[in-house]
Amino acid sequence: MREEELRRLLTVAAEDVRPSHPAGTAWERARRVRHTRRAVGAAALAVALAGGGTVFALRPPVGPPPIVADPSVTDLTPTHAPPVQRPPATLAFRADPLARLTDPATAPLSREPVRRALALYQPVDAEYRADGPVRVLGDDGVVRSLDVVDLEPTRDAGGNEAPALKPGVLSPDGRTAAFAQTGELVLVDLTTAGVRRVPLDGYLELVVWAGDRVLVGGDDRTYAVDRSSGAAARIDVSAWDVSAPDPAAGRGAALVELSGMRDGLTLRSRSAGDGALRTEQRVGQGDLPASYRVNEFYGRGWLRGDRVARAAWITSREIDGAEGVAVLDARTGAVAHLLDLGRDRTKGCCEVLGWAEGGTVLLRLTPDAGLARWDPETGEITGVLRELQGLVSLAAG
Repeated sequence: MREEELRRLLTVAAEDVRPSHPAGTAWERARRVRHTRRAVGAAALAVALAGGGTVFALRPPVGPPPIVADPSVTDLTPTHAPPVQRPPATLAFRADPLARLTDPATAPLSREPVRRALALYQPVDAEYRADGPVRVLGDDGVVRSLDVVDLEPTRDAGGNEAPALKPGVLSPDGRTAAFAQTGELVLVDLTTAGVRRVPLDGYLELVVWAGDRVLVGGDDRTYAVDRSSGAAARIDVSAWDVSAPDPAAGRGAALVELSGMRDGLTLRSRSAGDGALRTEQRVGQGDLPASYRVNEFYGRGWLRGDRVARAAWITSREIDGAEGVAVLDARTGAVAHLLDLGRDRTKGCCEVLGWAEGGTVLLRLTPDAGLARWDPETGEITGVLRELQGLVSLAAG
């Protein structure tokens, strides 16, 4: 067995240990563990026992000693930034409307619908179950409770469950929330508190807004549902791999998928209509230093113009298996910017939650910040919210 295969087996076996920040890791853990545990769990245990060792690492072991600092890497200089960036040692927090995201609800949505929602927030308990109703932060700064619908956890065929609120649920215009449920899509008009249900077949887990349509799916199917009519049709895209399209791109914009691992990382462009494959190309290193590469993506990807941002596990100048966030050229697959977040973080710590005004990326940055903004063009990183113990969906494209 090759060293790389052994590392992956041990990592999957170790993922049965619940992370200390489950909200930030659940997405990729659900996908990767569901698809690989049955096949490799026993093998990983056998390898560990045969070697007389202990499964001790949630990350691949450290490789050779760190190389000399690369001059193309900086910690933070708010000017035109190099390809690889790092957060500052101390994060500055600025006043931000999203800072009220986790405030207690003061009114029910049924009594006070919003003009526009900025975000949805779901508290979770220690077992990663929904802990109270979803909260709706309006653009007036008031937090409402979502009292017009009772949401069940999403499920897959293997019995795995997760809270219904996930990144991508809230429409970019902040007017509608779309929740995947087993056998149906639930649409909530946040401006009227109205609820509409669209019957669909199968275990549905994830939602992506694509213009005036909602892409909803799970492991084996994805539907495109018209926002106005509720008409639904199957579409050949992966609900796990497809990036949220740019809201300004229009209904006909291509759908972009990112999938694979290491040398097999692939960017696919698919037709917006039926998901037919248009182009397929390997993810390239762009102008990254030779010591850097993207190993695998996790969480939702988000398009803005010709750039797509997504969280990833990376090889840095110090370690194979660091946390990171990548911004790619969606036309070529080349990595344009890489945020190196190091190894001293919870696995899957730093999911991307969308783009915001000024070309900034909104992301979780545990433990530095529950929510932060990163400008890939300047390298500036600022904090929005210090703690975020729960799930969130932002009106961000």
